[in-house]
Amino acid sequence: MHPPALAVVGWSNSGKTTLLARLVPELRQHGLRVAVVKHSSHPHPLHPEGSDTARYRESGAALVAFATPAGVQLSFSEPPEHVLSLLARFVDTVDLVLVEGWKYGPLPKLEVWHEGLGPLLASSHPEVLAVVSETPLPEGLPRFSPDEVPALAAFLLQCLRGGLLRAKEGP
Repeated sequence: MHPPALAVVGWSNSGKTTLLARLVPELRQHGLRVAVVKHSSHPHPLHPEGSDTARYRESGAALVAFATPAGVQLSFSEPPEHVLSLLARFVDTVDLVLVEGWKYGPLPKLEVWHEGLGPLLASSHPEVLAVVSETPLPEGLPRFSPDEVPALAAFLLQCLRGGLLRAKEGP
């Protein structure tokens, strides 16, 4: 079983990172231990070619860590669809995992939407719980302005208490 998790989705440049950077401290003020995972559908080198850590990964290491005075970065040799099973290892460490991206993943979603960037995902993704947008939406979904971070945090706490922040079961 993995910790409760929510995907924060939206089109590129919709404000997902900005929202998450404001939402994490708000949730921490409510006593939550929050983890954030950045999901990308684009290739991104975790270890620069020729680096020591790249060599360790190429050698078949199941886990590669890069430790500096600023912290430790862990890399697992797992495909991104296994992120939920990886998160299960941290069920006693964090209360909520926020995943930036992963539009088509199994998690409940919070959509950040701006008119003109792409269609409203909530219209085709029933797992969207609410939308963060300046634009009024059709009735039915809760909408928060990007400046309503405390109200959004309160909504997410209700979702957390209600058990709504769990991944949908696979086939």
